[in-house]
Amino acid sequence: MLLYLDDLHAGQRFTSATHRLDAEQIVRFATEFDPQPFHLSEEAAAKSLFAGLAASGWHTAAITMRLLVGGTPIAGGIVGLGVEVSWPRPTRPGDELQVFSEVTEITPSRSKPDRGLVVLRSETRNQRGEVVQVATSKILVPRKQESFSSTPRNEEKTG
Repeated sequence: MLLYLDDLHAGQRFTSATHRLDAEQIVRFATEFDPQPFHLSEEAAAKSLFAGLAASGWHTAAITMRLLVGGTPIAGGIVGLGVEVSWPRPTRPGDELQVFSEVTEITPSRSKPDRGLVVLRSETRNQRGEVVQVATSKILVPRKQESFSSTPRNEEKTG
């Protein structure tokens, strides 16, 4: 069941499926999108401040997005209007990631009654429950037609 703005409430929570990350995925993503030594090689990473291979934060963000899409049934999809993101600890090979999200705010649009803004706070955690990413996202969520329509859809307008 897809959820519209009118179906959501502050405090509502969502839990995603999981995704296991391995060294090959980390290196493949980094090679294409974030080619820094601590993402590309165990040897180079061992000499870095990470002291071992670490996934790019953007890789963690991409996995988080994939898990959100699969586990947060928002009508119209997850349409982002902005995000604040942090990575309190590195994501490592062998980590199994899962996203825990909570609706923190809902604001119906004043100028466009067919939609509203939802603030969603998401923590991406590894298999030990350690938070590897925190994202606070503003997303655009549609309202149900009957929630904002002044004329019922089945009625014909006369004039």
